[in-house]
Amino acid sequence: MNAIDPSLPTAIGRVDADGHLIDAERRLAELNERAGGKAGAALAVPQIATIARLAQRLGIAISRNVIAADGEDDLELWVRAEPEEGGVRLEVSGWRPRAAWRAPAPEPERARDFFRSAADWLWETDASLRITYLSIEAGARYGFDSSAMLGQPLTRLFALEQDDHGELPILGAVAAQRRFDGQKAELRGTGRMVRLDATPRTDPTGRFAGFVGAAHMLESPPVAPKVDAPVPVAPFGGFPDSFSQRLDRALRSPLGKIIANADSISARTEGPLKDDYAEYASDIANAGRHLLGLIDDLVDLQAIEREDFTTEAEPIDLADAARRAAGLLAVRASQADVRIDKPATDEQVPVTGEFRRALQVLVNLIGNAVRYSPPGGMVWIRMEREGDMGCVIVADQGKGIAEADQAKIFEKFGRVDPTEPGGSGLGLYIARRLARAMGGDLTVDSAPGMGARFVFTLPWRPN
Repeated sequence: MNAIDPSLPTAIGRVDADGHLIDAERRLAELNERAGGKAGAALAVPQIATIARLAQRLGIAISRNVIAADGEDDLELWVRAEPEEGGVRLEVSGWRPRAAWRAPAPEPERARDFFRSAADWLWETDASLRITYLSIEAGARYGFDSSAMLGQPLTRLFALEQDDHGELPILGAVAAQRRFDGQKAELRGTGRMVRLDATPRTDPTGRFAGFVGAAHMLESPPVAPKVDAPVPVAPFGGFPDSFSQRLDRALRSPLGKIIANADSISARTEGPLKDDYAEYASDIANAGRHLLGLIDDLVDLQAIEREDFTTEAEPIDLADAARRAAGLLAVRASQADVRIDKPATDEQVPVTGEFRRALQVLVNLIGNAVRYSPPGGMVWIRMEREGDMGCVIVADQGKGIAEADQAKIFEKFGRVDPTEPGGSGLGLYIARRLARAMGGDLTVDSAPGMGARFVFTLPWRPN
């Protein structure tokens, strides 16, 4: 029996950007090994791997309660996945054993299922991805004991492999509780390859209850079709003029409601709530804000790339805009343990530009500086005048940007490390376009290990 004492503390682990387990404390490492994994290979516990992949994709911390198979037992785990440089940090707690699974009576009509009628053999799992059914003839034909596999984790029979895009199709299917196709795997102990397809099933209450699936033996690698010549791809013609309005109607209002409700749950305004669930609600709210930020970027992108896009030329105080931007980011900086050294209250830098757009540029620059600063770090905001331009300088203590990458960060969707937590890759592209539309510019001065120094300029306005 592999049940683990629930009084044991949290087990820490790390996976890299490809989902490979880099290191793990004993309890997590042993659970991964029992699922058929090993250090340096893909994380073999699908429920934990799914959460890690989701956290990396969204760039925010995700916490969830999961049920994972562990030998003859089920384990109830609380998993927290937090993106970090080069991968994801895992915290696995709970470790509460659940009642052992019992195989249900076989269903004689399952072989008539049209979805699986062309399969070499058939299989099913419960919601914990524990095998609940295998074709009896499959074991005899391919060298494993079908009855002994009942109740075992799916990964005990199959060693899952990544597809051509570095993905495990089954992980996305578990997260979305949807059908998957083309999951390649090795039939453990035989060296033979198999392709798995499956559809989800639900219990009488509508909850996810596992998968019903098909296995297709692969005798040899599929032959790619011959391609005589590359097919030209039509260039992207931009968004339609009504894109912004449609996006607002379709997404902004529902996301706003999700964020408000999740914040309310997290704040426990309706009464007491377990800490784990309050933290989960906070994760939902943060994910919603992340998506709203992407919507804002896309709407701004459509606006600035229109041929008739212009900004207002109004008198503004660049120092005041910098102080306001720093104030908007004060809570985020406090949560990240980063200090913002903003301009003095009596400092003024009179320039010409559009206040709303200047504030947008500064929020982006200061927000990036906070994101990439280490805990205990400092973000400096300094004001200067250079000839006929007013300047605001935002400097951080982050890891810096190599000279070869400095042009890339201003490109559309440009990111130095796409696996690193962050935004859409549009923020600096939009910020520079806005700065130049107001008659100024946005530049960077940086080097690896020396932090980054962004300079935002606008035309000086004589008093």
